[in-house]
Amino acid sequence: MDDQSKTPLVSFRNVQKSYDGETLVVKDLNLDIYPGEFLSLLGPSGSGKTTCLMMLAGFEFPTGGEILLEGQSLNKVPPHKRNIGMVFQNYALFPHMTVEKNLDYPLSVRRVPGKERRQRIAQALEMVQMGAMANRYPRQLSGGQQQRIALARALVFNPKLVLMDEPLGALDKQLREHMQLELKALHRSLGITFVYVTHDQSEALTMSDRVAVFDQGIIQQISRVDELYESPCNAFVSGFVGDCNTFSGKVQSVTGDYCSVQLPDLTTLQALNVGDLQAGASCLVAIRPERMRIVPQREDNTLAARTLDKVYFGDHIRLRCEAGGAPSVFVKLALEDSERVTSLASGAPVYLRAEPQHIRIFGQ
Repeated sequence: MDDQSKTPLVSFRNVQKSYDGETLVVKDLNLDIYPGEFLSLLGPSGSGKTTCLMMLAGFEFPTGGEILLEGQSLNKVPPHKRNIGMVFQNYALFPHMTVEKNLDYPLSVRRVPGKERRQRIAQALEMVQMGAMANRYPRQLSGGQQQRIALARALVFNPKLVLMDEPLGALDKQLREHMQLELKALHRSLGITFVYVTHDQSEALTMSDRVAVFDQGIIQQISRVDELYESPCNAFVSGFVGDCNTFSGKVQSVTGDYCSVQLPDLTTLQALNVGDLQAGASCLVAIRPERMRIVPQREDNTLAARTLDKVYFGDHIRLRCEAGGAPSVFVKLALEDSERVTSLASGAPVYLRAEPQHIRIFGQ
């Protein structure tokens, strides 16, 4: 059974939010969150994603519309009565309390009996592999350890869902990537609904079942991670999620789902007509760097390019070129191509090809 056949755990219905009474930072948001899923809210700063999370947590209230949890309106329910766990970027641990007391706090507020509290605290610490740290204070813990304790505190009272606001943002790259995998494994083992805010697209793709991409207070696309990356619905999503080469162009003709598009250097490509554009329309042409390959001579769907430089990334090589009227075009190549690429001098001519199904056009 897919998510869409389930009853949503959370529903946003025509939700709006304004802080000044004039400018909407969230505009008519409609969103269903399903039981047990890992949903990431992804977008640039100011896109509305954190405001949505804060409204769901109860720290902000909608200007208009309604937020439902299991069919019941949350609009007038205070945060401590929502049965929702929250993990903040700065962890928000009480510095004067031990780890055990930090976890005990949400249980005592909910009047959980003492014996059950001790059992839940022990279980939550074990869950995040921090059982030996119960008597330490937050200042005695590393950033990664504090993050685990903050997560344990959010889980200790068995919430219906857990909200996370960029909880890995303060960690170094290696630890952050390790914690991404740990969070994903923990989510899988617990089966609790996770809603995660991030501006890091690779983080969202690594952990999530679905991702909602925000821009200017609107969800531009909400999809499974593979669909989001391979089939972006517009130019913003294409450019924000993953690397993408973008060219300006004009539609020459349309045949079914495909069209012929001409670039500024007069190159003609066959591409997927995602924007449902008509002949004569100006458009943006998008191609992922890994979907382009070097070919020995001009073929159909080929760009004549001039090499600029190459960058070694460890697991792949990126060749930067000038092509299609764009000053900077990247080609992502496997290491086995390194010898051929290394021999290319700066300014050398090359031909770059992509299949029509991997080239998408959008309206400007």
